[in-house]
Amino acid sequence: MARWVALLRGVNVNGITIRNADLASLFADLGYADVRTVLASGNVVFSAPGDGADVKTRIEQGLRDRFGYDAWIVLVPHDRLAAVVDTFPFDSAPDRHDYVVFGSDDTALADLVADLDTDDAVERVTRGDGVVYWSCPKGSSTDTALAKRAAAARFKRSTTTRNTNTLRKLL
Repeated sequence: MARWVALLRGVNVNGITIRNADLASLFADLGYADVRTVLASGNVVFSAPGDGADVKTRIEQGLRDRFGYDAWIVLVPHDRLAAVVDTFPFDSAPDRHDYVVFGSDDTALADLVADLDTDDAVERVTRGDGVVYWSCPKGSSTDTALAKRAAAARFKRSTTTRNTNTLRKLL
């Protein structure tokens, strides 16, 4: 069995509330093992047989059936998550937030950063392998150039963002 991390988008915001216990129960009911939820923002670490496409499809359908919302996830192999965290390219600072934008569609990630006009004094953005690395001042994670572009509807189904502190808790 492979070890996975499911990153749900839009959980516990905009009226979609799912308790961690209920989320863990769904994953167990799907037959997944060693299920662990992290924080209340839709992060699940688990073990599952099968390939990523099958696992992703089963989880998304299970979320739709059980919780009644248009669910989608970004599914990341656990060992890949460790590599993403280890290769974060920017220096951390107490006045900054460090994020990783994950994508289930590499084209969407390319579009997210294409011709993006950023001010390096404010935010730092670079592409990684299947991710976009992003660092911004605390308190500005909704009003920088990348934040505004990432909020566009076209990125809703294929990207999700996590703080590096959260990602470390998933390891």
